[in-house]
Amino acid sequence: MRPPLARDVQDLLERGRDRQLRLAVTGLSRAGKTAFLTSLVNQLRHAGLEARLDLLPAAREGRLLGARRVDQGDLSVPRFPYDPAMTALTETPPRWPEPTRGISELRLLIRYRPTRRRLLGGETRQLTLDLFDYPGEWLLDLPLLGHDYASWSRAQWQGLGPARREHFADWLAAVSALDPAAPADEAQLAALAERYAEGLRSAREAGFADLQPGRFLLPRDLEGAPVLQFFPLPGLEALPAGRPAPESNLATLTRRFRHYQQRVVKPFYREHFRRFDRQIVLVDLLGALAAGPERFDDLARALGTLMQSFDYGKRSLLNRLFAPRIDRLAIAATKADHVTPEQHPRLIGLLEALLAEPLKELRFADVPVKALSLAAIRATEARTVNAEGATSPALRGTLLGGEEALLFPGELPERLPARDFWRRQGFDFPAFRPPPIDGGALPHIRLDAALEWLLGDKLT
Repeated sequence: MRPPLARDVQDLLERGRDRQLRLAVTGLSRAGKTAFLTSLVNQLRHAGLEARLDLLPAAREGRLLGARRVDQGDLSVPRFPYDPAMTALTETPPRWPEPTRGISELRLLIRYRPTRRRLLGGETRQLTLDLFDYPGEWLLDLPLLGHDYASWSRAQWQGLGPARREHFADWLAAVSALDPAAPADEAQLAALAERYAEGLRSAREAGFADLQPGRFLLPRDLEGAPVLQFFPLPGLEALPAGRPAPESNLATLTRRFRHYQQRVVKPFYREHFRRFDRQIVLVDLLGALAAGPERFDDLARALGTLMQSFDYGKRSLLNRLFAPRIDRLAIAATKADHVTPEQHPRLIGLLEALLAEPLKELRFADVPVKALSLAAIRATEARTVNAEGATSPALRGTLLGGEEALLFPGELPERLPARDFWRRQGFDFPAFRPPPIDGGALPHIRLDAALEWLLGDKLT
């Protein structure tokens, strides 16, 4: 094992030679980040053997020799739990890996043959791939940097639609009695903050995505700290102008909000997100469609604000070394195995329509971006059913309870659905059990297309 200084020098040299890539895997809750990372590592480790990566030229041409895990660059960050994830998938019966609850990292050393033999460097080359996984809930905090406490409070209250208000009923009843100008009571504020956090957790379970602050959902080492004991206040625009009394409820909540910005959100952005070279954003579009119009619109808002927070742009050699920026982006609708294959183009079309404005901005800035659909671990098989002299597509898989199912889950709309769409047609996207795995390469749908977009140009 190399000492830290030697490891840092080696990383700098590899980046200067364009042989190191930092890939961020991001997405909101239930988007499938853990499954994606597990399958990505699994496919690269089995490259050249039984892995099916036909859409990745280096693999199709027999130039991709494989990958192995090595010590990561930042030893203070937990390692992505690849082995526990594979253990879960290979159990009898198999089960889905536990979702990650914090930041994790994993480094792969990929070995390949270049398309042309170089004068120097031998017949094979190596690419160091650093993979980063981040809780989707924490990602939603980045837009807070554009707010002060008053504007954030207004935004949160404006976003409380009818379906969302149901999950905050207890907190709404309690916070309405709080006087912003009254002296702060620590116990009262802590109790109100916990009720607000309970509302966020309930809304997340119901399928809502645009939830702030994200650390209320996954507090980890901040649990119980005053920095997580704030919440939006109603009617701030009606208060008298001027600075509130220093020990008032309003002043106390404002200080905690600022502390959260400066000590929680900014360090997270500065220490992690600004280091990425490339990014893939995973989106559970099918889950939002199944949950109904308010949750679908909520997902659109969450993704729109999320994507404005990243630093995109082309890079030069100096940028790669000293001012890294994301120079290639993939946006993927996950769980493509939950709809029949002929509907996959519609899934991509819906994703592009949902993110139309952010995609326009990225393309205007000449940032390469690609939308695709995939299933990192395919849990169903496509079938054709004959009924009354006609054939129709269907999916076959095993439900979480162990029952075998043959079904047509529903037809995706050709464009963004109007409000009456959910009244005319229902969806049934059941949860499937992962397929039995014998320890080899995991089955997938178009994971190789994602690898080609994110890594392919580095394997030539």
